[in-house]
Amino acid sequence: MMSSQYMHTPEGLPQLSPVLARLRDNVFEHSLKTGDFTLKSGRKSTWFLDTKQTMCRPDGVLAVADAALEIIPSDATAIGGLTMGADPVAYGIAAVAATKGLHLRSFSVRKEAKDHGIKGRIAGALLPGDKVVITEDTVTRGTSIFEAVEAVREFGAIPVLITVIVDRGGTCAAMAAEAGIPYKPLLVAPDLGFEFGS
Repeated sequence: MMSSQYMHTPEGLPQLSPVLARLRDNVFEHSLKTGDFTLKSGRKSTWFLDTKQTMCRPDGVLAVADAALEIIPSDATAIGGLTMGADPVAYGIAAVAATKGLHLRSFSVRKEAKDHGIKGRIAGALLPGDKVVITEDTVTRGTSIFEAVEAVREFGAIPVLITVIVDRGGTCAAMAAEAGIPYKPLLVAPDLGFEFGS
């Protein structure tokens, strides 16, 4: 890896394709923090990811979308996940895909069902029968991902892929295999120099 090309990425990390290396460099520049942190689970960690800092910047949106569009099945028709971790990821990928002639409708899964107006947990352009990419910014345990999977299936759509910007926990792959859904994270903790679950 040429350090001049990826100026924010430390030396000695696993080799990645140019598309993924560009994404990883953006994550190092904007999203990865080191120090003493308490995670959502209550566990302590020396590193923290705020991948919305990547996803909410123009260069980050393009880096995530370019990486995701390499793995999203050509017959996928929609992308979304549990609000709010999935929202910028799904909307950003769908918007960039549209500029390339790929039409993915986007949606959010509400944390709770709405009891007025258009009821239920799905907000956005999801249709029954859609082939759906379930997404999230960062996954540690997989709880949000599989809450979205359940809501999408209840709605009558079919999850065909789960993808996230970074898998830091390493447990989601087994859960996806058990659910019969392909799982392809864009980056995993070891790509950033950390062990899963650390």
